Amino acid sequence: MASKRSHEGYLLIDHSHSPGVPDHLSVAAGLPAGAGHGKFECPTLTCQHCDAVVLVNPKRNRERAWCKHCDHYLCDACGVALAHTGECRNAQRRITEYLAAVDRGEHPLILR
Repeated sequence: MASKRSHEGYLLIDHSHSPGVPDHLSVAAGLPAGAGHGKFECPTLTCQHCDAVVLVNPKRNRERAWCKHCDHYLCDACGVALAHTGECRNAQRRITEYLAAVDRGEHPLILR
């Protein structure tokens, strides 16, 4: 049986031989301050509902959202949506629904 850690990815940013990136740019890109200097490593998770890649913060106190239907971690926004609706809307399901709507001619972006 696979563990939850088996879903993790890995991010490595190595600026050990360069001047690095200023903190305001790395923070604007979603990285912690200091990630643009030296070597930065952290595990990542991919949200199965929106395909966003999330950096795992080892100092996080809150529990990470987990979808029991698709058996994967979720980003915070999709975790809130799952808590409100109780419905698993993973990316594969959304793509299938979108393509079915296009086949039926129901998508609003299709010109008739």
